[in-house]
Amino acid sequence: MTTTTLLYQTPVDLPAAPAAQPAPAAPAAPAAPSREPLFREALGMSLRAFRADKGVTLRELAKEARVSSGYISELERGRKEVSSELLASLCEALDTTVSEVLLEAVANMSMHSFTEELARTTPAAAEA
Repeated sequence: MTTTTLLYQTPVDLPAAPAAQPAPAAPAAPAAPSREPLFREALGMSLRAFRADKGVTLRELAKEARVSSGYISELERGRKEVSSELLASLCEALDTTVSEVLLEAVANMSMHSFTEELARTTPAAAEA
């Protein structure tokens, strides 16, 4: 099973309802350089993706892995570091391997790096 999750560092603007009068255009602020995702954030996204692909709820996973659903939620949101023992328990409960989840996390991180590099590359250089 191969799952790839993309992490957006900036919010995606959704089209708003048309306003009665257009607002005056504000000067564009310079784009702040986005940071590379932390490994715990990429790993959390991978765990969430594997859980969603299996159709397993947080409660079901928590019961099977013998950990609280709140803690798994913190892991999935990248707020907590996971121990190797807990990661192995979660992967076993998700019927996957630690290596598959780690490879997915690395792919999440490299996708971000690739997107950043592509944004910095000029079109002429990209064609050469």
